[in-house]
Amino acid sequence: MEKQPNNPLHGKTLQMILEHLVEVYRWEGLAYYIDVNCFKNEPSIQSSLKFLRKTPWARQKVEELYLHSLGV
Repeated sequence: MEKQPNNPLHGKTLQMILEHLVEVYRWEGLAYYIDVNCFKNEPSIQSSLKFLRKTPWARQKVEELYLHSLGV
């Protein structure tokens, strides 16, 4: 496994990222910034993870918002 010292996503799971974003923005904020139904209609970590793992563009937006929330 390659070391990625300058990659702020290295070592972070999608679940960890999503839980951080829910803590910071709440579900309403996530739905505002990323317009997907899994954040709007009966949101949960598990249903969101399932969707994000199948949808690369949405996962990329989640990762970008995570980096923004860290000030990176």
